[in-house]
Amino acid sequence: MSSGKDFFVHSHALCESENIGKDSRVWAFAHILPGASLGSECNVCDNVFIENDVIIGDRVTLKCGVQVWDGITIEDDVFIGPNATFTNDLFPRSKVYPQSFARTIIRKGASLGANCTILPGITIGINAMVGAGAVVTRSVPPNAIVVGNPAKIIGYVDAKPVNASSETRPEKAAPGVTATSVKNVTLHTMNEVADIRGSLSAGEFERSVPFKSERYFLVYDVPTAETRGEHAHRICHQFLVAVKGSVHVVADDGVNREEFILDKPNQGIHLPPMTWGIQYRYSQDAVLLVFASHYYDAGDYIRNYEEFKSLIANAE
Repeated sequence: MSSGKDFFVHSHALCESENIGKDSRVWAFAHILPGASLGSECNVCDNVFIENDVIIGDRVTLKCGVQVWDGITIEDDVFIGPNATFTNDLFPRSKVYPQSFARTIIRKGASLGANCTILPGITIGINAMVGAGAVVTRSVPPNAIVVGNPAKIIGYVDAKPVNASSETRPEKAAPGVTATSVKNVTLHTMNEVADIRGSLSAGEFERSVPFKSERYFLVYDVPTAETRGEHAHRICHQFLVAVKGSVHVVADDGVNREEFILDKPNQGIHLPPMTWGIQYRYSQDAVLLVFASHYYDAGDYIRNYEEFKSLIANAE
């Protein structure tokens, strides 16, 4: 124990920084340089190295063999798995140093799996999860789960995929309309007529589509690795239909989160205002039709998940 200090440093560790929070623990053969900042209740395991221009929040766990280089910020409640690798220079040369390092930010509650690699200058979003061995080359959205090389989104935390036509949902909001656990988000089954000549599906605004539409747009030719949406609207309603192929839709009200699979042209989902919406895992032939209640207005978009959560909390 370091004498007169309220944090623990193992006798075989080298902690040169005085900016270490209460009840943090630094274990054997770890080395923390003088300029580093470490919050309270952190756990720095054996053989961890922390450079000078590093900011680490509270309750962070750094497992064995992690090196945290200049230019990295790790927020509260982050887990860094064994031998996770950070980088801070895209074009490294021996004895050649950039004027400044691009800032890499690991947001609150994120988890990085063992042996993953994080390229410089990206952000890992709130509560995101990076799989073991993943190579992360681009920023990861909040709550996303990524794996592989290069890392791709395979799901979202606490959002189990559910087919939009599932009959297991007991609560029916109205004929053809099914309630979900996400506030005011509803699934819709539109009228369908099928015969030897083909099939027809029809809907009516302010009836089967629960608002009057002033705008529509189509999303297609989306690479399967790409994610669309990642925003909420302040006043605009949206109604989504996969008129061809399949699309996964994540809806989040700030408390509950569900993932829906749209794969029939007579199925739709209503995303009301103040719903965080994500669309991803487009099939190669997918065409997504979206009706919107308002004309395009850049000011109506909320593109930061932390801001969205704050607005939801303040409205309660």
